Amino acid sequence: MLNLGPIAFAAPWLLLGLVALPLLYWLLKVTPPNPRTISFPAIRLLADLVQREETPNRTPLWILILRILLAALVILALSRPLLNPAATLPGGGPLLLVVDNGWAAARDWPARLAAMDSLIDQADRQGRLVTLLATAPSANGDAPLLAGPMPAGAAKRVAQTLAPVPWPVDRAGAVKALQGFKPDGSPYIVWLSDGVVTAGPTGIADPAAADMVTLLRRLGAMEVRGDGAERPALLIRQPMLDGTGLRVPVERSDTGLPLPVTLRAQGADGRLLGAATATLAAGEGRRELTLDLPTELRNELASLRLEGQDTAGTVLLTDERWRRRPVGLVSGRANGEQPLLSDLYYLERALAPYAELRKGEIGDLLDRSLSVLILADVGSLADVEIARLQAWIDGGGVLLRFAGPRLAQNADALIPVPLRVGGRALGGALSWDNPAGLAPFADDSPFHGLTVPADVTVKRQVLAEPGIDLAPRTWARLADGTPLVTAERRGRGALVLVHTSAGPDWSNLALSGLYVDMLRRVVSLSAGVEGGDAVGVLAPRAILDGYGRLTDPPGTAFPLAAADLAGAVGPRHPPGYYGPAESPRAHNLSPSVPAMTTPDALLAGVPKGLYAGGRETELKPTLLTMALILGLIDLLIALSLRGLLPRLPGLGRGTAAGLVLLLAAGLGVGDARADDARAIEATAQNWLAYVRTGDGSVDSVSKAGLEGLGRVLADRTAVEMAGAMPVDLDNDDLSFFPLIYWPVTEGQTSLSEAARTRLNAYMRQGGMVLIDTRTPSAGDGPGGPGLEALLRGLDIPPLAPVGAEHVLTKAFYLLGDFPGRYSGGELWAEAREDNASNDGVSSILIGSHDWAAAWAMDERGRPLYPVVPGPERQREVAYRVGINMVMYALTGNYKADQVHVPAILERLGQ
Repeated sequence: MLNLGPIAFAAPWLLLGLVALPLLYWLLKVTPPNPRTISFPAIRLLADLVQREETPNRTPLWILILRILLAALVILALSRPLLNPAATLPGGGPLLLVVDNGWAAARDWPARLAAMDSLIDQADRQGRLVTLLATAPSANGDAPLLAGPMPAGAAKRVAQTLAPVPWPVDRAGAVKALQGFKPDGSPYIVWLSDGVVTAGPTGIADPAAADMVTLLRRLGAMEVRGDGAERPALLIRQPMLDGTGLRVPVERSDTGLPLPVTLRAQGADGRLLGAATATLAAGEGRRELTLDLPTELRNELASLRLEGQDTAGTVLLTDERWRRRPVGLVSGRANGEQPLLSDLYYLERALAPYAELRKGEIGDLLDRSLSVLILADVGSLADVEIARLQAWIDGGGVLLRFAGPRLAQNADALIPVPLRVGGRALGGALSWDNPAGLAPFADDSPFHGLTVPADVTVKRQVLAEPGIDLAPRTWARLADGTPLVTAERRGRGALVLVHTSAGPDWSNLALSGLYVDMLRRVVSLSAGVEGGDAVGVLAPRAILDGYGRLTDPPGTAFPLAAADLAGAVGPRHPPGYYGPAESPRAHNLSPSVPAMTTPDALLAGVPKGLYAGGRETELKPTLLTMALILGLIDLLIALSLRGLLPRLPGLGRGTAAGLVLLLAAGLGVGDARADDARAIEATAQNWLAYVRTGDGSVDSVSKAGLEGLGRVLADRTAVEMAGAMPVDLDNDDLSFFPLIYWPVTEGQTSLSEAARTRLNAYMRQGGMVLIDTRTPSAGDGPGGPGLEALLRGLDIPPLAPVGAEHVLTKAFYLLGDFPGRYSGGELWAEAREDNASNDGVSSILIGSHDWAAAWAMDERGRPLYPVVPGPERQREVAYRVGINMVMYALTGNYKADQVHVPAILERLGQ
């Protein structure tokens, strides 16, 4: 390899071809003579048969320079010049590439592929073999295996087959594979690292990583490439419930630089439900992001994702265990009491809209999956019940107890704080003449942020014994400072005591909205439960690939035992959904990944580089492209000089200006051919058209909506549409399309004269324009002043709302209204339909329902946008509206004639 500063030549011997460039002069100096133009008078026919010697013209100097430059570019390209060439690889043996292709490598996989490609090219230039080792187990469960040694070409093909997988790497398996590596000569080793090793509280906890580094350094010279602190590996840990919000821990592998992160909560249809943003400071490896989601939205939660991070570790799937909160209700009073005097009556009214309520005995309720158990004035519990409740709380349940006469007299040990007994009214309850109000909730209380109404008061209360642990266990106080709600965390669950009754006997709290909000906060502290006991074996339903995308399960994914849902992720059990379609279970990666750190502590003295660092650039493609362009120019010049191309008037043959104009003329011909191709495409099949507005988001909705309507038409009718085609009102021919959908945007200005002319001609010739203002109209007329200004100059007939007898209501389906994404409002059409020139079809329809958004669907046929106000029946009616519009545009008013059929038949029968 020849180095000349920042440029090197991988095949320098080919530069000898530059010496031969002067010889090209003798090959290129002659240009064949121009063809002669001869008139053909018959009397000179014999004279022109005399053969005369012709002297060819000499090649112009500028053409000779052009051709020599072309040859020089080809010679330089074949010599493989490199810009900023990399240094020669040390050693004389093969190149060993150790590639981490586990879940953490997907965040910048193209950069890893580019690094492998560059290193293999370097080895190829030095004539060295290449060996590859991917450290993650393969999809079929095989441990890491060495591939090679092999030539560079074969190594490139193997490298292109590598892809990130959604499970961790197996460095212990990589060590076993390396132990069998017996290179011929001293190898050069490059570890393409994902920047992650597992760590414990005191440092490296993965001995396999240390063994792999030790073995690699023993084999030969080594370097490591990674993403550095700029792009660390990120991981979402299991969320925790905090009031109405979710606390989602986010970890990263490298803490060297500040890093902003954005967490997105998404529904099953990809809809954004909420987001949270935070910045991990330098040195901070873990941060909890809080997502405040109402109960209704949290019930729709399907996944949590980190924005801009496409790995299986930055996606956490949720299932029914995060949505359902079954609540058990037990009362200490008799079952026959009056409803309005029952504590359970007020609890049911407060919780019924937000939770699944169950009644029964304590033992029966605990036999089923339960999130929260509420005991309303239940006194002393049996020892067996206490033991079961303690185990249930440790497993994540929340026990909420309300005070009352029975609890005041017979308190047991299952309370968060000791209670005072004796000497008080109601056997330990404090009674006073003036009811006390509530104090504002403290910042550390789960009720923080709730507004305390001034009219909420407490008449009676069970008092807690003073103690050093009373203050941290108090969630709510009365205005005099005495505890109203105390609680204690036990295991994964909580024990909560409200020191007043669940009904209005001791307080009017149960009659207020604050009562509902406080109960919802307590219920949200619990862990969700499964729709049923997870038993048996769960088949894979949808699997996360290496980039964190849900895909169909591969044949290598095996069913998973329900008891192993929180177990290790691997090739046989990749992360994703398992179980039945109606209630799948989420199997996530993060429980399989211990705490992360970087391998820097293992790599003292090892050269380190970045994937995003400076790379050598091969100039061969650029030089060959330039040579090709010069070759095409030379070809055009030669054809022009031979008279094989049409001459442009007023220009001499062989001039550069003539060539430029000739190329321009050729481009004009290309545009005409493009217009012809568009016309052929538009007429070969049926198309729906939409007006290109210049707003990318609006145009994409129009395209997706019309394509979705076309699919519905093909399924339900004999009409087949090839798709949706955009039209430019100023330039495109509109006559090919039966219907043009025109979404109105705020940025649209008044039409040009050309556009008005085209639209008027289109509507007069039988075309139909559907104008959609996309916002519910609040006025009495179509559109408004803005639409009137936009359509000024168009030949629009008088308009009227579409009535019940209009053909549009029965063109295919029988319709009563015309909803789209929005319902309500009017659809406006021509006031009269007796014009025979247009077959009774209104040339213009105007509405405000955003039909395209209602019709839009993805590749799997799933709707892209919600309908307002809903329900989904509204979308079905919107599809029927679209079908009627297309049928109306294609078939005219033939449906209007059907109403006369009975009268005609009756007359014919007379």
